[in-house]
Amino acid sequence: MAKRRELNVFSLSFLDVMSCGFGAVILIFIIINHSTETTNLEINAQLLAEIKEIEEDIEDETENLIAIKNTIDETEDEIVTTEELIQQLVQAIKQLEAQIAAQLGTSEEEIGKLKADLKRLEEEAALLELSLSEDVEGGENLYSFVGEGDRQYLTGLKIGGENILILLDTSASMLDKTIVNIIRTRNLPDAEKIQADKWQRAVRTIEWITANMPRDSNFQLFTFNTLAQSAIPEKEDQWLSTGNKEDLEKVIEHVKSVIPAGGTSLHHLFSKARSFDPPPDNIFLIVDGLPTQGFDEPTSTVVSSQERNQLFVSALSEVPVNTPVNIILFPMEGDPLAAASYWRLAQITTGSFLAPSEDWP
Repeated sequence: MAKRRELNVFSLSFLDVMSCGFGAVILIFIIINHSTETTNLEINAQLLAEIKEIEEDIEDETENLIAIKNTIDETEDEIVTTEELIQQLVQAIKQLEAQIAAQLGTSEEEIGKLKADLKRLEEEAALLELSLSEDVEGGENLYSFVGEGDRQYLTGLKIGGENILILLDTSASMLDKTIVNIIRTRNLPDAEKIQADKWQRAVRTIEWITANMPRDSNFQLFTFNTLAQSAIPEKEDQWLSTGNKEDLEKVIEHVKSVIPAGGTSLHHLFSKARSFDPPPDNIFLIVDGLPTQGFDEPTSTVVSSQERNQLFVSALSEVPVNTPVNIILFPMEGDPLAAASYWRLAQITTGSFLAPSEDWP
């Protein structure tokens, strides 16, 4: 009988199976580990992109913060300047209130004098309304002028003095009261520029002033933008007689022929006014805003409101001493400090300030 073979559970086939299984486990581990590394690299790249984007956002916001800080600093400077002007105006109002309070306590004799002055002013107003052509004291009708509807106004401007100096702004801003229309009108032909409504109001204002000057006075008229020149250049350093009709008509014709252009400088203008001998005893300044330059041309094409106010304050040192400066302001947009500044100049020099309606004179 043949011997039966023994069964060995740990035969070669079992070892093969175990080896294959172990190899499969190792292969799976390698595949999983490689996939994890690839995923990590993709996540890291995405995170870096997000970090870079955040850094760019931070840089942009930092620049915006700096710009906002600079704007706040400029606004604070303007607020300080405005507060100073307000304080000056408040002080001027207090002085006026004190003068009014003093007047309320005047004697009977002074009250009688005031009534007499009031009656005289009413009579002069009546004469103006009637537009008499002859026998009117104070030089009425030196030059023929009639406003719309034959109207005359009691403005508070005293057209008097022995030597009257008239200063007319002829800068480009005199073409209109809005910046957009100034730019538009500036590009039109000269024949259309000269017919601009605002400029024609300025021309009529000159006619009104010259028509109401005293007969026995002297006068001179300067037009100005960045420079100042006489309406009659060959007589720039001379006083003209109001009784000389030829000179008076030349002045009016010159004003009617001027085409507004350029910027505005008060330094040159007031410097010429100071050079007169004898000096003026009454000045009429027809203007629409604060200056854009001093003696020298500006280095920038844009002048801020604060810089214009500084140029105005600087120009005050050139104003002739002890001479009333009467302001006729045709305001324009974008120049909020002009009215307060020119009102202050009129108060300092004991002159008058007038911002007339659009139908004046």
